[in-house]
Amino acid sequence: MKLFYASGACSLSPHIVALEAGLELRLQKVDLKTKTIASEGDYLAINPKGYVPALELDDGEILTEGPVIVQYLADLKPETGLAPAAGTLARYHLQEMLGFINSELHKTYSPLFRQETPSETRTERHAYLRKRYAIIEKQLEGRPYLFGNSFTVADAYLFTVTNWAGTVKFDLSPFPNVIAFQARVGARPQVKAAMKAEGLIK
Repeated sequence: MKLFYASGACSLSPHIVALEAGLELRLQKVDLKTKTIASEGDYLAINPKGYVPALELDDGEILTEGPVIVQYLADLKPETGLAPAAGTLARYHLQEMLGFINSELHKTYSPLFRQETPSETRTERHAYLRKRYAIIEKQLEGRPYLFGNSFTVADAYLFTVTNWAGTVKFDLSPFPNVIAFQARVGARPQVKAAMKAEGLIK
């Protein structure tokens, strides 16, 4: 399988999941400004949406959207426990959390990366993130990961998105459980391996 990624983008999440599951991926780096692939040319020919991640399966089929890709990867190795079994209530709760991270955190960060975003918008987005992280802070109370003692694909996604806080100068200090979570996940060997492969750490 090939994972089309950009360093530190949301594609870090499926990269982490694949390593946690022991799945082999061939990494294809994408330049998001030019929409080109370092080794294969036009990224839009792979994913017309123009953003990462995209996963090319061995038969050439393409999957896009991070929350879908991480579930697909987890289902290839169900014994890892990275996602509960399909059709269970636990799986629906996982999808609920993936949806929350996607719409309420991920997309709230997006305008903060753009230089042209007005200061008023930045202030409003920071305020919105504080409200949403308050929910995550409570979810993490008394537990190492979002759903207890087991690391899941939702943890990989939350870690990836929250890792952007420093870049956009979002203050996480009101959320000690989130800060502890970031340190805990960041210390996992496969998370370190993914970040090193993407040039995020040495």
